[in-house]
Amino acid sequence: MKEVIKFFNYFSYNSVVILSYFLICLLVLLLNHFTKGKVNQFFVMRKGSILNPMNYIRLLTSGLCHKDWNHFRNNFITILLIGPMLEEKYGSIPLLQMLALTTIISSAVHLVFYKNGAVGASDNVFMLIVLCSIVNITDGKIPITLVLIFFFYVADEIIKQFSKKEDHVAHDSHIVGAILGFVYGYFIF
Repeated sequence: MKEVIKFFNYFSYNSVVILSYFLICLLVLLLNHFTKGKVNQFFVMRKGSILNPMNYIRLLTSGLCHKDWNHFRNNFITILLIGPMLEEKYGSIPLLQMLALTTIISSAVHLVFYKNGAVGASDNVFMLIVLCSIVNITDGKIPITLVLIFFFYVADEIIKQFSKKEDHVAHDSHIVGAILGFVYGYFIF
C-alpha cells in the first residue's frame, strides 16, 4: 500500500478544471459505450418543449458527450495541451465559466439551424485555440498569431459550414466557439 501512495505522490492535479472536464467526459464516453448509446441519447440537446427543464440542462450536458473514442481523443488532445496554460492565466473559475457558457451558447445556436444538438467539446476546443492566440495581447493591438489562427482554423470552418458537402461535423459550433474565444480574450478578460 505504501508503494501505491508513493507512486501517486509523483503526480500533480495541476489543472483542476481541465482535468476534471477530461475525466467527466471520459466517464460519459465509457458509460455511453456500455449502455450502447443511451447516455448520449439522454444528455444530447434536441428540439423539444421549452417547458421541459431537462432541455435547458442538455444545453450544457451535450458538451460532455462524444460520438466515439476518436472524437473524444481529437478534442482532448488540444484541450489538454493548451487548457492548463489558460487556466493558469485566467484562473479556474473564469475558465470554467468560459467553457460552460461556450457550450450553452453553441448548443443553442446549433439548434436554430438543426433539429438535433451537436455533441462534443469541439466548440470549446476552438474557443481555447482563439483565446490562446490572444493571451499575450498588449496595448489593444491585434496579435499576428490571432490573424493566422483565424485563417488556419476559423476561415476553414466557415468555408465548410457553407459548402454543400455533408460531413456530420458541427462547423457552426466551431465558429461560435472561435467567436466566443475572441470575445473573452479581447473584450472580457
